[in-house]
Amino acid sequence: MPTAREWAAKPPAELGLREDGLRAAMQWHRGHESTWPRDFITESGRFIGVADEPAESQVLGPVRPRKDLDGVILRAGYLVAEWGDTQRADMSFSIAKSYLAVLAGIAVTRGLIRDLDEPVAATAIDDDFASDQNRRITWRHLLEQTSEWQGTVWDKPDSIDHNRDLRQSDLGGSQKGQPRPLKPPGTLWEYNDVRVNRLSLSLLQRFRRALPDVLREAVMDPIGASAEWQWHPYRNSWIELDGRRLPSVPGGSHWGGGLWMSTRDHARFALLVHRRGAWGRRQLLDQRGLAEMRRPGTVNPQYGLLWWLNTGRGQFPSAPESSYAARGAGTSVIWIDPEHDLIAVVRWIDKPALDGFIRLVLESVK
Repeated sequence: MPTAREWAAKPPAELGLREDGLRAAMQWHRGHESTWPRDFITESGRFIGVADEPAESQVLGPVRPRKDLDGVILRAGYLVAEWGDTQRADMSFSIAKSYLAVLAGIAVTRGLIRDLDEPVAATAIDDDFASDQNRRITWRHLLEQTSEWQGTVWDKPDSIDHNRDLRQSDLGGSQKGQPRPLKPPGTLWEYNDVRVNRLSLSLLQRFRRALPDVLREAVMDPIGASAEWQWHPYRNSWIELDGRRLPSVPGGSHWGGGLWMSTRDHARFALLVHRRGAWGRRQLLDQRGLAEMRRPGTVNPQYGLLWWLNTGRGQFPSAPESSYAARGAGTSVIWIDPEHDLIAVVRWIDKPALDGFIRLVLESVK
C-alpha cells in the first residue's frame, strides 16, 4: 500500500464523477470557511472550546492554532480531489471519539472486553463504577453517550456537560452546566465529554497500554499513516499502572489536548472503516464490531457508537441515509457514503454549510 505522502489518484471522469461538480464543492468550502478564529485562545485568555463554561474552567491540554481550510475526496479508494495543506496535523476535536469506538472494538476482539452489554464495573480496577448510579453502566452505554455516569475525571465533574445536546429529554430548558437529577443508565442521551474521557480511561485500564500506542500499532502504521499525528493527554491525566506512568487521552479537545491529525491520515482511517476493516490482504478490524458502531442507538437513532449516523437523513438531508460521519467542533468532518463509495474529509467548514458541500459532491456523481 502507498505511504502517507503517496496516494493513487485518478481523473474523476474515470470513476464516474464530474470534475466541474467537484470543483463546485471545493469552491463552496472556500466560500464557507469556519467562523472560528485561527488562534483558539481569545484575547481574554479563554479557549473557545470552553467559552460556554464558568470562568474558572481551565484548559488542561496543549492547544494549536489552526491554519487554512483543506479537504480530500475519495472514490473507490482513489484520490479525486484535494485542496489545502492536507498533510498538516491539526486539532481534530471530537473526531477523536470515533477513534475511541474503533479502539473499543479492538478491545472486544482481543477479549479485553467480553461483551459491550457487560457492566464496566465487572472488570473495573478503580471505584468509579461502584456507586448505585454507576454500577449498572455498560460499555455500550458509554459508547452511546447514554451512561449517565456520575463522577469527576481529571478535575472536570460530569455536571459540567449536563444539558448539552440532549435528545428525547423531559428536562425542558435547563442550561448547559446546570446540575440536574440523573436518569437510569441507558435512558437519556447527552453529549458529555467528561463521560467520554471516563470511557477512554477505562479502555486504557483494559489494554494496560497507552491508547495512542495501541492505535499506532493496530491501525495507523499498518495503513501507512504519517508519523506526524499525536494524541495529547491533559497535564493531569496520567495514571500509574503496572509500575509505569501512562497517559489517558481525551475523546476531544474540549479542554485542549486531544487528537492532532492530518486530513490525509483521517482519510486513510476512514477508508479502513469503509472497507470493513480490510487493508490490502490484512483484516485489521473486526467487521461485526464496525457494523455495531453503525447501529442506531435506542435513545438517539442519529447516533451509533461514537459515530454520527444519518437515520431519517437527520444529520445530512442531502445524503443517503446509510452515510455516517465522525464530527469535530470547528467544523471538521469525516463523511463516509457506502452507497456511492465516497469519502470526504473536510476541515474548518462553517457548520451550517456542511450539507451544501455534501450536496455538491453527490451532484457530481454521473
